[in-house]
Amino acid sequence: MSQLRFGSWPTPITSEVVVAEAIGLSEVRVDGPDLIWAESRPAEGGRIALVRRDGDGRVLDLLPPGQNARTAVHEYGGGAWWADHGVVWFCSWADQRLYRRDPQTGAVQPLTPEPEVPRGDRYADGSVAPDGTWMVCVREHHPAGGSGAPDVRNELVRLAAHEPSAPEVVVAGPDFVSAPRISPDGRRLAWVEWDHPNMPWDGTRLVVRDLQTGADRVLAGGPDESISEPAWLGDGSLAFISDSRGWWNLHRVDADDGGVRPLVEIDADIGEPQWVFGGSRYAVLEDGRVVFARWRDGFDGLAVRLPDGVVIELELPFTVVRSIRAAGSDSVALVAATPVAEKSVCRVHLGPGADVTGIETIRAPRDLGDLGVDVALLSRPEPIQFPSAGGRTAHALFYRPQNPAGQAPPEARPPLLVAIHGGPTSCARPELDLGLQYWTSRGFAVVDVNYGGSTGFGRPYRELLRGAWGVVDVEDCLSAAGWLASQQLVDGAELAIRGGSAGGFTTLAALARPDTPFAAGADYFGVADLEALATETHKFESRYLDSLIGPYPEARDVYREHVDEFSRPLIVLQGLEDEVVPPNQATMIVEALQRNQVPVAYVEFPGEQHGFRRAANIRRALDSELSFYAQMFGFELPESEGIEPVEILRGASSSA
Repeated sequence: MSQLRFGSWPTPITSEVVVAEAIGLSEVRVDGPDLIWAESRPAEGGRIALVRRDGDGRVLDLLPPGQNARTAVHEYGGGAWWADHGVVWFCSWADQRLYRRDPQTGAVQPLTPEPEVPRGDRYADGSVAPDGTWMVCVREHHPAGGSGAPDVRNELVRLAAHEPSAPEVVVAGPDFVSAPRISPDGRRLAWVEWDHPNMPWDGTRLVVRDLQTGADRVLAGGPDESISEPAWLGDGSLAFISDSRGWWNLHRVDADDGGVRPLVEIDADIGEPQWVFGGSRYAVLEDGRVVFARWRDGFDGLAVRLPDGVVIELELPFTVVRSIRAAGSDSVALVAATPVAEKSVCRVHLGPGADVTGIETIRAPRDLGDLGVDVALLSRPEPIQFPSAGGRTAHALFYRPQNPAGQAPPEARPPLLVAIHGGPTSCARPELDLGLQYWTSRGFAVVDVNYGGSTGFGRPYRELLRGAWGVVDVEDCLSAAGWLASQQLVDGAELAIRGGSAGGFTTLAALARPDTPFAAGADYFGVADLEALATETHKFESRYLDSLIGPYPEARDVYREHVDEFSRPLIVLQGLEDEVVPPNQATMIVEALQRNQVPVAYVEFPGEQHGFRRAANIRRALDSELSFYAQMFGFELPESEGIEPVEILRGASSSA
């Protein structure tokens, strides 16, 4: 076997394989005997299709090819569709109006009127009344002649379920609202609300309205308690997730006395930051058992609370879990993944107590064998802890280079990619990601860092980033790279860092430090200018930096201090229709690097928003990044892949 430099190993996991027949699975819902789920399809331009499997096992695409069930509320969306008794309602990406799909004919009909501004009324997160005649959902209204984020209104509206109607505003005033849920008797409406400058993981309120009297009552929450996912139980009580004790745990409001009591108390996060609508981290079965997901030591998993209060871990292979729904008296439907299998839609059958009697695959992930990928090629995530600045302990998932056909010189160490998740309140997810295996199978090591501020380690860990964005996260990323190099697991001279969105900012901040150990980086639609972000971004995040950096404009000097400090080679990849981080952020950093005579590559993606969804663009981004590292680190690319070298710009006279 010939020896090749780390990074240059031939691999069957090419960019073409990464996107081949790729499907992104997210939400699943139960409608009687049927299961419905959402599929994001890169081969169809990132369109989100809805698929139903009925009780007889027949599978049907529900939307015509031109329809895309995706909402732009908060720009991040989620919760764009819901179903009841065969009917499906969805927000269409093209015009953001709410549509109804007829279960008999399959025809789709708009229910909401044309807005004054194209795509100016956006809908999400609906709840249908028990009698099926009306529903409540979130509407984000962008008025004609508005001046941007300050004029956008987020409210709850009521509308007819089966015919066009003018939405009636039922909740207005809070800066944001989510999760409207109608009680089983149709007499009460629960929802979550919050105000600037809080984000939903900072502080929210759980409110219930008596629909007969119109009286509102705040049941829980406040500026320092994050509440999410209210759900009515069969006895009239209300369950919800709260981090009042430092972990996102389950609580309930008693139907009789209105008292708040814990339902599940564990030292693990059940909840997740509500970046998108429609999340479901727990499901209550008919016999009172509660099946829930929880993050522990960087891995997700399922557990069950028995009616007597005992909590037992379920013996399941899943390490990432999304969208848990009760599916009959003794089963749950969910979207889940493992380190060796991409997300699938499954149904987990339970016997008495915590016995798992079977796992039924409803929508299978891609077959690796069909893609020519042997499981022996897959690098598995290893949870690591390492010392960081200020005596902190930080967390990460470490992936070693893995390719049975790859062999490097005996004394060589692999280059390291430090991966930075977005949010920055998200977390590293230990699931099979062929986009990550694209690197490890070539001889790169990857460390996916759960820096201070990440979810899954409790509220105090999440709050380490308050007033310290660009400091704590950067320190933890530098510490991860330094620790791995000190353990002789990676080459300390070939360290690179990559991230998107908020992770892009961390990438840039790490590269801007004069003592940075990184030799190169990749910025995917990252924040380059904090002042520009504070003044130009959309409503949902327009005050986010108050807690991460400081209130604007009072902390204006801090916002501006990062510009023009970048000194390491960088590749910048940017969607030209990004409303979260506008393209001028990308051109700003490219121009700054050229002024400083630092090598930079800039790749634009017309038609892409915040995150790349189209197969051709995902391929181009991966291959361009690989080409950039090959040029910076001096290794050869496999000729068989035909990767076109990305252009490196140098000097102020070059044009991006």
